[in-house]
Amino acid sequence: MNHEQKIIQELTAFFEISRELASSPDLDSALSHILGIMDSQLNLHRGAILLLDAQTDELMTELAFGMSEEEKRKGRFKAGEGISGTVLSTGQPIVVPDIDAEPRFLNRTGSRKGRGRTKTGFIAVPLIFQGKKLGVLSADCDMSRGDRDLDEDTRVLSIIGSTIAQAVLLRQRLSLENKKLLEETTRLEHALKDRYAIEGWIGRSKVMNQIAESVHQVAGSRATVLILGESGTGKEVIAKALHFMSPRAKNPFVQINCAAIPETLLESQLFGHEKGAFTGAHLSRPGKFEAAAGGTIFLDEIGEVSPAVQVKLLRVLQERSVERLGGQRVIPVDVRIVAATNRNLEEMIRRNQFREDLYYRLNVVPLVLPPLRDRREDIPLLVDHFIDKFNRDNARSVTLTPGVLDLLVDYEWPGNVRELENMVERLVVMARGEKIAVEDVRKAMTLYPRPGRAEAPLEREGQPEAEPRRTAPDPVGGKGLLGAVGSLEREQIEAVLKRYGYVKTRAARALGVTPRQLRYRMIKYQIPDELPEE
Repeated sequence: MNHEQKIIQELTAFFEISRELASSPDLDSALSHILGIMDSQLNLHRGAILLLDAQTDELMTELAFGMSEEEKRKGRFKAGEGISGTVLSTGQPIVVPDIDAEPRFLNRTGSRKGRGRTKTGFIAVPLIFQGKKLGVLSADCDMSRGDRDLDEDTRVLSIIGSTIAQAVLLRQRLSLENKKLLEETTRLEHALKDRYAIEGWIGRSKVMNQIAESVHQVAGSRATVLILGESGTGKEVIAKALHFMSPRAKNPFVQINCAAIPETLLESQLFGHEKGAFTGAHLSRPGKFEAAAGGTIFLDEIGEVSPAVQVKLLRVLQERSVERLGGQRVIPVDVRIVAATNRNLEEMIRRNQFREDLYYRLNVVPLVLPPLRDRREDIPLLVDHFIDKFNRDNARSVTLTPGVLDLLVDYEWPGNVRELENMVERLVVMARGEKIAVEDVRKAMTLYPRPGRAEAPLEREGQPEAEPRRTAPDPVGGKGLLGAVGSLEREQIEAVLKRYGYVKTRAARALGVTPRQLRYRMIKYQIPDELPEE
């Protein structure tokens, strides 16, 4: 073969190698084909690719032409060990005219036993790209022909090695990025599950355990759920828990507050619209139901929806399809519906404000969330959680003094968990020192008054409340009825305490209250813990 023919042969081989790397989706398959091209077209036989293992810092035989898996497993070299290890450590090619006469050749794989006495050369070149040592590329050369040019073979093998090194480094970087992306995805999934799973909902009361059991039972189904409860009781948390604990967790969770969107826009937001459906509709837009395809749609404040929208919602629930405003096409939607309200829908039905058929479609699985005043045993857990949270957020280390927790537990919390969270944040942020005292709580309740508990949405009208509404403590000496009642209550407590020598358990029993309630009233009326000295 003359020089011109040899150049054409090499260029053809380089072209096929480049095409193989560019077209094959699997790098190992492409590299295996490249070793075959070296063998068939360039007379570089028994090609082997050894890559550096970052964990063991050893060269491992990744691919080898004509070598068994067992032989490849034996092909391991430390830096500086044998010919391949020396090429890796020095970063320079090594050319051996006769492999049998080379003392550095270890034949660790044992693949050359019984090969005869044909004189064989050996070339090993480093795989280096952008200054990073990645491994070694080696091949045998048949030296029986007298015209073999090992320098030319080394040049060709170095060009191939440079191309392979670039592909290997790219794969390593992509693998690292994919690993980081997978770790971040896993972290976010765990964070979402920790945040929204029902186990993360703070509370150990009996009613909370019952709700947790119900959520676990219904989460795996596609049944429509109606969440009922006062504002601030955690309806949104439950809706998200139902989604993220379900088989739909990897699909969208779409939330829409029906009370926050004007009636004229709500229909378009829910069902979408076609171009020209109304003034300003310059483009066709899908609605929330289409956006939630395969996932869950959360219809918060469902009791605020107008009768016209109620009719369309009923159709979605019945037929599992939507029709955009201004459109004629029926669009199927696979979506799980979770609705929530703080209103009494049954009372609204009696007033003809809510469709009875829609109510029964929504009320497949009802979940009723209790107000905080009905699960007071959970308040200490919530307070501890919020104290930790707002200490972290504000770089504080605030703690509560004795008596504060009793004051917080005894309050009505008309705004429920949301109001408690706001109160604790206010106390942490406004604390002048590292301690929150009873007086700080009393001051916060006085300076930032909240309205009394709103009409209980889940009680029937005309029924009295289960117990009198409590408001922020009223200072002693206040004018009017509250002041008079407070003075009378204080006098009675002081008289009973004196009678029993300030033994609070006996005094509480005589007053018909618990020791905790007695402590709260003593704090409220600034009654000392011991009998004052005369």
